[in-house]
Amino acid sequence: MEGSTILLAGTAVTIGFVHTIVGPDHYLPFIVMGEARKWSIRKTMLITFLCGLGHVLSSVIVGFIGIAAGISLSRLEFLEGFRGNIAAWLLIAFGLVYMLISLRKLYRSKKHVHTHTHPDGTAHEHEHDHFSGHSHIHLADRKNLTPWILFLVFVLGPCEPLIPILMYPAAENNTSGVILVSLLFSAVTIATMMAVVLAFRLGLSRINLKPLERWVNVIAGATIAVSGLAIQFLGL
Repeated sequence: MEGSTILLAGTAVTIGFVHTIVGPDHYLPFIVMGEARKWSIRKTMLITFLCGLGHVLSSVIVGFIGIAAGISLSRLEFLEGFRGNIAAWLLIAFGLVYMLISLRKLYRSKKHVHTHTHPDGTAHEHEHDHFSGHSHIHLADRKNLTPWILFLVFVLGPCEPLIPILMYPAAENNTSGVILVSLLFSAVTIATMMAVVLAFRLGLSRINLKPLERWVNVIAGATIAVSGLAIQFLGL
């Protein structure tokens, strides 16, 4: 293997790892949603993997098309930035909507005590909440929709460092270098996402979260919204 190819490989691995670690949006949504929705470790890992795969493949495809069409790096970076803005706002919107729905659910599930007096003078109390008998159906629908929303957000979200790395071997007509960089960057990014998510899920399983159980969905929505805000306004 040539020295330049080795350097490219090392660069792809390093940037893939650092880019994922410093971007909380790569793992926080799966950690908090896995906990809030009571996903098993296996299901959490599968969703993380699929979203990570969609995340890197979208940028790989954009990069390959751009290279084949001879599109300049600046235009490709503009396209990736545009995709990134859409993904960030979708993440913010999803987090806020999820948080509001969860707050509404908390309010409606709060028990209320009412006193009823009968014509004969006897009185009794009973308590109820604001949930209808069919509310569980709608909750199940939202539960099934959540992974697809996350997948859409991650497909739209670009891996910004990947295309500039790809352009260098492409400029030298080094096809094997382009493929190697794509594979290494993708593998490291997905593996890092899954490792961080798994570590946090295993760690949270050892902590007593019972006092926060009622608020876990609200916290999850707020965390996802903050992740999107961090991407949009702090460039994380």
